[in-house]
Amino acid sequence: MGAPVLKDIVRQHAEQAAFLWTVYDRALLHPEENEEMDAERIARVVERLEAHLDGLRVAGTEGLRIAEERYADYPEPGELFVLRMLRPGAETLRVATLDLDKVRAFLDETLRV
Repeated sequence: MGAPVLKDIVRQHAEQAAFLWTVYDRALLHPEENEEMDAERIARVVERLEAHLDGLRVAGTEGLRIAEERYADYPEPGELFVLRMLRPGAETLRVATLDLDKVRAFLDETLRV
């Protein structure tokens, strides 16, 4: 039996990961909106985003369940991104190496349905 899952902490991981994805994506799409968001700050956002995704992954099925609940309550791009990053086969994916055009297309297409 694994360590107990602290649901409030796992929920915070899901919320923060969704928020940070939104910050990251917006900074890349609209760099003129926040000139202070330079490469170093973007790298810090990615690092924090990865840490929250790792927290959800460590929580296993409970992390996935909580991410699914968040998406059901808030069907937004950030929540869907988190959910997709927790699916089987995504364990080795890293935010900095994602094909962002494909990610955005997936999010847009899925949310439009």
